[in-house]
Amino acid sequence: MDVEQFRKAGYQAIDRICDYYYSLQNRPVTSNVEPGYLRQHIPSTPPEKGEDFQVIADDYQKFIVPGLTHWQHPSFFAYYPTACTFEGMIADLYASSTCNPGFNWTSSPACTELEAITMDWACQLLGLSPDFMNSSGVGGGAIQNTASDSALIAVVAARALYQRDHPGVKMEDLVIYTTTQTHSLGLKAGLVLGLTVRALDVKAEDRFALRGETLRLAWQEDEERGKKPFILIATVGTTSSGAIDNLPEIQQIVRNHPSLWIHVDAAWAGSALSCPEYRERCHLSTINELAHSFCTNFHKWGLVNFDLSTLWVRDRKHLTEALDVTPPFLRTTHGDAGTVIDYRNWHLALGRRFRSLKLWFVLRSFGAEGFRRYIRKTISLNQQFADFIAESDLLSLVTPPSLALSVFRLEPKPKSPDKPLLSLESLNNLNKLFYGRISARNDILLTQTVLNGVHCIRFAVGAARTEASHIKQACELLHKEAELTLEAWEHTTLEDAK
Repeated sequence: MDVEQFRKAGYQAIDRICDYYYSLQNRPVTSNVEPGYLRQHIPSTPPEKGEDFQVIADDYQKFIVPGLTHWQHPSFFAYYPTACTFEGMIADLYASSTCNPGFNWTSSPACTELEAITMDWACQLLGLSPDFMNSSGVGGGAIQNTASDSALIAVVAARALYQRDHPGVKMEDLVIYTTTQTHSLGLKAGLVLGLTVRALDVKAEDRFALRGETLRLAWQEDEERGKKPFILIATVGTTSSGAIDNLPEIQQIVRNHPSLWIHVDAAWAGSALSCPEYRERCHLSTINELAHSFCTNFHKWGLVNFDLSTLWVRDRKHLTEALDVTPPFLRTTHGDAGTVIDYRNWHLALGRRFRSLKLWFVLRSFGAEGFRRYIRKTISLNQQFADFIAESDLLSLVTPPSLALSVFRLEPKPKSPDKPLLSLESLNNLNKLFYGRISARNDILLTQTVLNGVHCIRFAVGAARTEASHIKQACELLHKEAELTLEAWEHTTLEDAK
C-alpha cells in the first residue's frame, strides 16, 4: 500500500467507523454468533500471496463486526465501561503512525516527556498530592496496560523494599493482603510471584468495605504465626459492589506497622475524584497521606480508549531499584546523568506504546470541566436507576448505590403479612433464573455477582452515549423480566407441591 492508497483506505475506514456509531443504538448489545463461527469464514492457513486491501476491509465488516460485543452501546451496563472517544481514536491513529518502543528518553523524547506531563495533569485533575507528580522529582506516575499490571508492579516494588529493610526474611513467609471483594488482580499477583495472598473478610453491614479492626486482627494472627504481611491492596470502588475500603481506619492501624505498603486500586472509581464533591466519600485526603501507590484506569470511566491505566508512586526509586536492568546497549548519556526518566524501569516490559498521546488529546478536548460533567452525568443516571429499584415491589438494592454502580436482585415483597419470606437459598435460585432471562437477551447487557453468599446483579452506567431514555428503557425491561421470572417460579413451585 502506498501513501495515496493509504489515504483512500483511511477515508473509507473513518466513514465506516462513523456509520457504525450512527447505527450503534439500533444494533444488539451482544453478538448472536456461536463459538467457532469465525473459522467458518477465515482459512486455517495464511494466504500465500497478498490480497486486495478492499477485500480485507470488506471482510472486517462481514465477519468481525457481527462477532463484537458493543461496549459503547447505550444499553451496555455490564462489568465497567470501556471508554471510547473519537479524540482517543485519532490519538491512537497518530501514535500508530509513528510507532516506536519508547523504552527510554533517547528512543523518542516526545513519548517520555509527554507522558511525564500528562501524568502530572491527571494527578492534578484527580486531586492527588503533589508528592505523586513527576515534577516533584521524588514521586511520579507512569502509564501501564491495566490495573492488574499496576498492582503486580506495586507488589514487586513493595517486596523489594521489604526484603531490603528485612534481610533474611523467607519468601514463603511474605503475605499479600487483599479482601474477599478485591479484584482478581491480587490473587494473580500472588500466583505470578509465588507469594501467599490472604483475603480479609468484609461484611454487608459495612457495605463490603475493609475495616481497621479486621486488618488489626489479621496482622496479629499472622505475626503470631511468623508471617510477614508486606503490602495491602486496598480498593476504592470494588468490582462486585463498588465498595470503598475504610482508609481512615486502615491508616490508624498502619501507623503501628510502617513497613506495610499501601497500594490503592481505584481502577474504576478513581475518575470520580475529578469531582470535588466525591473526594471525601472516596477518602482522597487519606489516600494522599497513606498510599505508597495509587492506580486508576482512564480507559474505564475516564474517556480514554483502552488501554491506559495510570499508576503513581510516592517514591519512584522504589520502582526503579526493583525493576532497573540496564545492559550496555540501553545506556545513554542522559540516562546515566539522571536528567531524564527512562520509563522502562517503571514496569515489567522493555518497550511501551505512545499511550500518553490519547490522554493528552482527551484532556485537552474535554477539559477538566467536560470530564467532570461526564462523571456527574453517569452518576445521576445511576441514581435514577437506583430510585426505580427503591420504588419497585419486585426488585431491591442489595447494597446502597456506589457512584455509577447499583447492585440489585429480584426480591418480591410478600403478598400478605402472614406469608413467609423466601429463604436465602430460594432467593438465590430465583435470581439465577432472573439473570438467566436477562442474559439471554441481546438488547441489554448486565453482569452478575455474589456478595457474601447473596446472588445479585450489577448495573454499571458509563457509556458516553447512555441517556435517561436508556435508563428508563432498562427499568421497564427489568421489571417485565422480573414479573415473567416470578410467574415461572411460582408455576414451578406449584407443580412441585403437587
